[in-house]
Amino acid sequence: MLLNFLSSLRPLYRDSEICLVLSHEDVRDPALGIDDGYTFDIFQNKPRRRIGYVSLRLGESPALYYLGHIGYRIDAPFRGHGYAARACEMLIPFMRELQLKSVCITANPDNTPSRKTCERIGCVLESIVAVPPAYRAVCSGAEYKCRYILLPGGKA
Repeated sequence: MLLNFLSSLRPLYRDSEICLVLSHEDVRDPALGIDDGYTFDIFQNKPRRRIGYVSLRLGESPALYYLGHIGYRIDAPFRGHGYAARACEMLIPFMRELQLKSVCITANPDNTPSRKTCERIGCVLESIVAVPPAYRAVCSGAEYKCRYILLPGGKA
């Protein structure tokens, strides 16, 4: 039991500033069309502290069209350092292992930092779409979403 706990704290991906530790796997939500998913806690290396998370959702559905395959959140005190972009970039080898050809990241049109994160990692803005009322709760009430496409095999 302790060994499983300790191995779960081992970073799977690391760079000079942050590391990703798998916190949840086999995340499924049939109602949203999520066939599988993974959530990684993002830790600052020095000092070692949790600063946010990044999730990869696998599947295709109307809900995921607006929600996106990748979601991330950086806690307020740690924003503005490019940690979300670094975390997404660290997941690219994992996406390649999963043989994903493309993934979508969505952002609210007025969320400039998130939009810059998408651009920084090489995403292409596909479109800005109206979120139907049936999917607004999934999208935290957003009426519109910017759909960015990332090609894990190479920058878009």
